[in-house]
Amino acid sequence: MNQRYPSVLLENAVNELASLPGVGRKTALRLALYMLRRDTGFTDNFAAALVALRKNVKYCKVCHNICDDEMCGICADPRRDHSLICVVENIKEVMAIENTGQFRGIYHVLGGIISPMDGIGPNDLEIESLAKRVADGGISEVILALSTTMEGDTTNFFIYRKLSPYDVKVSLIARGVSIGDEIEYADEITLGRSIMNRTNFNG
Repeated sequence: MNQRYPSVLLENAVNELASLPGVGRKTALRLALYMLRRDTGFTDNFAAALVALRKNVKYCKVCHNICDDEMCGICADPRRDHSLICVVENIKEVMAIENTGQFRGIYHVLGGIISPMDGIGPNDLEIESLAKRVADGGISEVILALSTTMEGDTTNFFIYRKLSPYDVKVSLIARGVSIGDEIEYADEITLGRSIMNRTNFNG
């Protein structure tokens, strides 16, 4: 039985909130009613933050991380080790690894992993730009920190082959992260140790 709403405006708000991942219609209704109870300033600020995020957020021209300027704070930081690149699937992994406080290199965000079932191929990812960064020189090691899934391993192997013509070490994070685990859900101690105890890809 479909939920009946006393207002079309409320129903529209619920429909939009329910389109978010992990938000069911009951939760969407609770959120919509919560916003309705708050003063209009709260709702205006909430909406303005989302609009500003969508319209004004930028992607780092070097690593493709989210940022407010042309280059992210990590790539622009001269104290980081710019010869060491950690390759991750998305921005959430950058945040997870940064939270460990154990990595002082820089990143490369692929924007996903190779997944034929989902129609995602190598050309849909930022793999060519990674190869270009390595080809331009100054990179001593590329750490592959992708999820330990079949898709992640496929992407690791493709990148390894792509970088094989260059004089660069390619390593994998240690498998302290269990097979099949998503990087973003690993605890900080395990993730930090996995970065520090990485292994050669062809080892």
